[in-house]
Amino acid sequence: MVVGVATARLFIRASRSLKEKRRVLQSLKERLRKRFNISVAEVGAQDNHQVAELGLATVSWSRGTVEKTLEAVRCFLERQPQAALSALQWECL
Repeated sequence: MVVGVATARLFIRASRSLKEKRRVLQSLKERLRKRFNISVAEVGAQDNHQVAELGLATVSWSRGTVEKTLEAVRCFLERQPQAALSALQWECL
């Protein structure tokens, strides 16, 4: 069993309040869960209305599958119009 964990740092475009940030993140987290079957939670920068830090986790029987999933997540996050991916760090355990 291989566990992949990642931390994504996002800049939320056009967010003027924590309420707007929460709305954008809720939608984004739900789409990540549905599309990639991964666990997602906001893990940092909770008091900043334009920055978000998400923790992501996935489990598979092979390292290649975990890496492929996390790479697909990276591509997905880079294409989001409402949030800009500024950093993504991941590792396999």
